[in-house]
Amino acid sequence: MRDRTLVLRQTIPLHMIWTFILGLALLLAQTIAATAQSRPDSFADLAEKVSPSVVNITTSTTVATSAQPAPVVPEGSPFEDFFRDFLDRNGPNGQSPRRSQALGSGFVISEDGFIVTNNHVIEGADEILIEFFEGFELEAEIIGTDRNTDLALLKVESDEPLKFVNWGDSEVARVGDWVMAMGNPLGQGFSVSAGIVSARGRALSGSYDDYIQTDAAINRGNSGGPLFNMNGDVIGVNTAILSPNGGSIGIGFAMSSRVAENVIQQLKDFGETRRGWLGVRIQDVTDDLAEGLGLEEARGALVTDVPEGPALEAGMEAGDVILSFDGVDVADTRGLVRQVGDTEVGKEVRVLVFRNGETETLRVTLGRREEAERPVPASVNRDEPITSELNGLTVSNLTDELRQQLNLPDSAEGLVVADVAEDSEAFEEGLRAGDLITEAGQEKITTVKQLEDRIAEAKEAGRKSILLLVRRDGDPRFVALGITDS
Repeated sequence: MRDRTLVLRQTIPLHMIWTFILGLALLLAQTIAATAQSRPDSFADLAEKVSPSVVNITTSTTVATSAQPAPVVPEGSPFEDFFRDFLDRNGPNGQSPRRSQALGSGFVISEDGFIVTNNHVIEGADEILIEFFEGFELEAEIIGTDRNTDLALLKVESDEPLKFVNWGDSEVARVGDWVMAMGNPLGQGFSVSAGIVSARGRALSGSYDDYIQTDAAINRGNSGGPLFNMNGDVIGVNTAILSPNGGSIGIGFAMSSRVAENVIQQLKDFGETRRGWLGVRIQDVTDDLAEGLGLEEARGALVTDVPEGPALEAGMEAGDVILSFDGVDVADTRGLVRQVGDTEVGKEVRVLVFRNGETETLRVTLGRREEAERPVPASVNRDEPITSELNGLTVSNLTDELRQQLNLPDSAEGLVVADVAEDSEAFEEGLRAGDLITEAGQEKITTVKQLEDRIAEAKEAGRKSILLLVRRDGDPRFVALGITDS
């Protein structure tokens, strides 16, 4: 039996064995490559699925023409009747308002006719016309707008339910993921382009910016259109491009659905945004500031001023470092501003702050930012906070005469910076003559002696810098200034 098995094995040709092994290896390689690439063979099915929900937007605006003097025609001239008819048609100055049109894009988010677009697409429009993929048109009204995120919500009335798309989760989108943009580029209508997510978390100019960068072609007219993931969900609202010539060079920006969905829901519910408001002025924590504050790492948001508002009522103080807000760690000021703005007005949140070497939890009931954004009277303006040693810095006690010269209120207290040597660290850190130092080492100071005492205490504690609070031209700022033995 053993001899027979040996004979059978010897009868299988060697080339057949190698052919089988190579074929198996090739099949395995193809499977691995297909899995790793995950590139769609075509975007056709996706485009066909979402096209009925994407719209072209045409806006019309009345633009007044500049006044021109009426033509002077001699009485009895053969042209007298012609010019009289011209003036009757175009007004006493021979002019009439003209209509200006603009094009943009948008997308339907509900079967009852709510449509999302950019604020700049419809801003100032007298008439908004929505063109649907199937070929029909409807007039739209503005429900609400938000300039901070350049978003707008429109509404059309339709006898039939409209096809719509859903919001997707922009937070799970990764750099390198495929995306598809749709819109009305350069007035060409219902155009599709594809690309990848080039970057996330881009900021252009606003406090609430959270843009997805993509190389999918976006041109003028694409504004307000959707950026889709491969499931057909909207993860961004196409808003802007970076270009030296006005055309697409592969750097486009779409406001993330994380921001857009929340803003649009507020516009739908209230016709306006209602962002949370903490009521503090803040700055990022640098390495120098972290050392001066006694923080182990440079993170969080340093509170430079606490005007009247929710934070003041909760006991927050200038010099506090906000480490977490509503259970979420704070990395920097930008992240905190966005998180506070996204939080419900009136909600009580826990705010963890670092103060005098220890952490403390404050309970803050948020106000509404839109109601708080009013001009601040000059009498309550404060200057920038700063830190420094006396080396290269000349300070003076504050007198009534100096208060008058510096236009400071009678209640102002602190030390006036009389001079700053240009070759000193204080000058490099931005201290200038006329600055008012109100705190040193997070304690109020009114005399030179008190400043010297705070510096001595910092040295004894082994600190390499001291934190000064300086007020200048209405804005407070903290600066960590190095201290040396003298």
